[in-house]
Amino acid sequence: MSSHTTQPIRRSIEVEYWVVDEQGELTEPGELVSASSRVEREFVRPLLEIKTTPCETTGQLREELFAQLRVVLDRAEAAGKRLVPLATPLAGEEVTEIPSERTRIQNAVVGGDFEYVRHCAGTHIHVEQQPGHEVDQMNAFVALDPALALVNSSPYYRGERLATGARSKLYRRKAYDSMPHQGLLWSYIDDKREWTRRLERRYEEFVAATLDAGVDRATVEANFDPESAVWTPVQFRKQFGTVEWRSPDAALPGHVVQLADRLADVTATVRDGEVRIEGETGRWTEAEVVLPSFDTVLEYVDAAIEDGLDSEAVRGYLERMGFDIAAYDPLTEHVDDGPTITAESARNRRLECADLLEQEVRHQSVDID
Repeated sequence: MSSHTTQPIRRSIEVEYWVVDEQGELTEPGELVSASSRVEREFVRPLLEIKTTPCETTGQLREELFAQLRVVLDRAEAAGKRLVPLATPLAGEEVTEIPSERTRIQNAVVGGDFEYVRHCAGTHIHVEQQPGHEVDQMNAFVALDPALALVNSSPYYRGERLATGARSKLYRRKAYDSMPHQGLLWSYIDDKREWTRRLERRYEEFVAATLDAGVDRATVEANFDPESAVWTPVQFRKQFGTVEWRSPDAALPGHVVQLADRLADVTATVRDGEVRIEGETGRWTEAEVVLPSFDTVLEYVDAAIEDGLDSEAVRGYLERMGFDIAAYDPLTEHVDDGPTITAESARNRRLECADLLEQEVRHQSVDID
């Protein structure tokens, strides 16, 4: 828990879950969406999103997220449906979109590679910006991006083993390969003007690509602005007044809350202590945050995606940055059946992970063999 007790730092969570029937087959959320005002459809049919409001403490965040989940799980039980906390559906079923102008434009621009995005479910953590410290906060979150390894939850894309963190590889190496500035982690910034300039450049690149794809500018501008047209993992969000970390996979809620708590702790140090970029090691204490060079961060990120917590370098780095590695148990390790996974095995794994989610929310536990 956070040791800083003055001036609470608000944080919130958005987490996506696949919806399956009692046989583990992907299905639409249907009546689950009306279970709460904090539940929304996502852009693909078998996915829903559960959100919290901004919370001042980890206890409040946990209570709200788990309360929302209990409401949805009760509705799901009555409907014969389950929620699955995995980053991808594992096997190769088609995942179709809900038609919209935004997805039509993205398909036109990204082309066939947009298929990769349809198979991804993730978590977004928002932490309120600290006035006068926003740049250091942004840079600190960039440096913490390798923490995605703590919640890697699927190694598969359409039945083939891709990486320990398949979703992150799909987003960063495949989906936006033709527009790499859109989906990759951006380097540290010196001031907020630099962020604004980057955002504007990326937006103009996006608009130019849409024009080349035959979409008129008015349609693009009606559906995208500079902030919503980029998919980089760490972003300033003007609408919410937050720094948003978009890298974590869909995961068990307890782990997601732990991550939000850690980001709030680091933010408190950014606000009350010292931040500097120095060397290749990195460390966190309550008095300072030392960020390694950006090239070093990228090395840790690549290892976090490919090898996850099997990487000693990643484990050591995250420990130096204040993460309790032993408190996490990434699901990707439990659903890894080797180079490929069959459709039947995928359905069984989904149901096992749905059991884990339900038991955690209801304060019990169950193991995957």
